[in-house]
Amino acid sequence: MPSAQAGAVHRTVDDEPPNFIKADPMGAEQVAPGIRRQLLGYGDALMGARVWFSRGAVGEVHTHPHTQMSYVESGAFKVEIGDQEQVLTAGDSFFVPSESPHGAVCLEEGVLIDVFSPSREDFLPQRGSA
Repeated sequence: MPSAQAGAVHRTVDDEPPNFIKADPMGAEQVAPGIRRQLLGYGDALMGARVWFSRGAVGEVHTHPHTQMSYVESGAFKVEIGDQEQVLTAGDSFFVPSESPHGAVCLEEGVLIDVFSPSREDFLPQRGSA
């Protein structure tokens, strides 16, 4: 997995994605069974993503060097961070420190808004894979 400090994204106003992004679940990238992701704005230090989950979809427990904050836009999720677990619903959020094991199970179809610092270069098609 690439280091959070490795390379810079170097985004300008002419780069994709555009400065204004509309929700597009049909054009979102399938990243796992029942999980689709659309990148929102990003630069070197920050990246946002909208992630649609079908009921029962599993975001497997994983780690990464990025700090993460996620907001539950809709639905219900059982979220695990380290040895803690909670059920979160619309309006709730969670914070994941760098290198902390975390994952989620979608209990009721919904959407998470994920924010990463620094940007997840591995989410950019030209730099890696999801």
